[in-house]
Amino acid sequence: MASAGEGDFLIQAATYLGAAAIAVPIFNRFKLGSILGYLAAGVAVGPFGLNLLHQEEGVFHIAELGVVLFLFVIGLELSLSRLWSMRQQIFGLGAAQMVLTGGLIASVFVVVDVMPVPAAAIAGLSFAFSSTAFALQLLKDRGELNTSYGNRSC
Repeated sequence: MASAGEGDFLIQAATYLGAAAIAVPIFNRFKLGSILGYLAAGVAVGPFGLNLLHQEEGVFHIAELGVVLFLFVIGLELSLSRLWSMRQQIFGLGAAQMVLTGGLIASVFVVVDVMPVPAAAIAGLSFAFSSTAFALQLLKDRGELNTSYGNRSC
C-alpha cells in the first residue's frame, strides 16, 4: 500500500504531466516549440505561478532524469561521421560561441551583483550549454536540422 508521501508525489507528478499535456500542444500550434511549452507549464504550476507544487526534492530527481533523457535524444541526432566532418566548426566556432556567450552572461551576473565571479562563470557557461540544447530541439521541431545553418548550429 502506498504511503501518504508517495501519494503526494503522484499527485504532483500528475499535475506536471497535465500542465505539460495542455501547454505543449498549444505552443506547438503556434510553432513555438515543445521546450517552451514545457517551460511555460513548469512556470505556470510552480511557485511563481499557481503554486500548486510543494515537493521540491522529488521534482529535482525527475528533472535530472529528464535532462539525462533529453541529452540522450540529442546524442541520437548526431553521428560520429557527421561530428568528424564538422570538427573545425564544432571546436572552433562552437568553442568560441560557448566562451563568448558564457562570459557575457557571467559578466551580467557580476555587474548586477547577483553572484560572485566563480559562481557567475559556472552559471554563464551552464546557460550557454543549455541554449545549444534548446536550439537543437527548436531546429528539430521546425524541420530545419538538415539545412545549411542547421548543420552549422549543432
